[in-house]
Amino acid sequence: MSKAMDRLCEMVRIGSESGNEQRFVDWLAQRLTKELGAECRKDEHGNLIGKVQGTDEGLDPVMLCAHADTVKPGADIEPVLENGVLRSGGQTVLGADDKAGIAAIWTGLERARRRPPVEIVITRQEEVGLKGAKNLDLAGLKARMGFVFDGDELDVIVIGGPSHYVIDAVIKGRAAHAGMEPEKGISAIKAAARAIARLPEGRLDQDTTANVGIFEGGRIRNGVPEKATVQAECRSLRHERAEEIAQLYRRTLEEEAEALGAKAEVKVELEYRAIQLPEDAEPVELARRAVEKVLGPAQLKVICGGTDASIFNAAGLSTVVLGMGARDAHTTNEHIVEADLERAVQIVVGLLEGATDGA
Repeated sequence: MSKAMDRLCEMVRIGSESGNEQRFVDWLAQRLTKELGAECRKDEHGNLIGKVQGTDEGLDPVMLCAHADTVKPGADIEPVLENGVLRSGGQTVLGADDKAGIAAIWTGLERARRRPPVEIVITRQEEVGLKGAKNLDLAGLKARMGFVFDGDELDVIVIGGPSHYVIDAVIKGRAAHAGMEPEKGISAIKAAARAIARLPEGRLDQDTTANVGIFEGGRIRNGVPEKATVQAECRSLRHERAEEIAQLYRRTLEEEAEALGAKAEVKVELEYRAIQLPEDAEPVELARRAVEKVLGPAQLKVICGGTDASIFNAAGLSTVVLGMGARDAHTTNEHIVEADLERAVQIVVGLLEGATDGA
């Protein structure tokens, strides 16, 4: 078993479902301090920041990032390595998303012959809304560019992402006995259902998606429901389009509620804004060279999913997303091929040594 795989097995055995990462973060801080000489601290949100000295003088630091948390079920994971493929015992996720990213960063830092100063950032609660990145103490970082190891495809470099809005609605109607006097009631479920039937969903165009994910209402079978809730989202690579759809959701929910005599309280929030790095941006070029050294031609992609890079780019820290090799993330079939984890390590090494070129 390779060193990176051994570390991954050790890490996934330490449960770190979103919101319960601190035991793992504390363990990792001790190991990075001992094995890399990292100067580690936690910020107020519990994110881990570790600073590792470079081998060459006068180089700007780079940020290497992965997230500590896993989705559920992610407790009591028992990794099983068979024929070069690591899986869980079958009842849980594996947790390679994103501990494979951590293993690649850790082992790559150890293996690189030359490197700039490195700021390791391990975020919390990435899986539940990028909360760690949103609350990260960026003022304590000096890096101008960053690399998040959280993709699955090793030859893909993610250079941009969408604007993402979340829409939360509470529909308030009027309760009544459904058998004795239904005419006195106003069904919040009916108002919400009529709105949902009007709303555009799925892939709206090449750049835009929208979805109603949760719809709940009522408490008893024989009562006209006085309350219903709707949770929805929309995303687009064009910010104006995402805003347009979010406001359409708001208006539709309000209109259908009003049409039945109910009321809709709708909250629309921007989670992060669309951004795309130029293909010739420094972190893109550095990532491209590192990937192509290991795998051949790299693919530059803009995705409609959110990553920690969405938050860092909005804050002015130019960041791309690179692969760490895990497959079927967020399922009990999650797995990673040992050879792919080794390739991720080699890409980290290529980044670090490439960043010293010309020093």
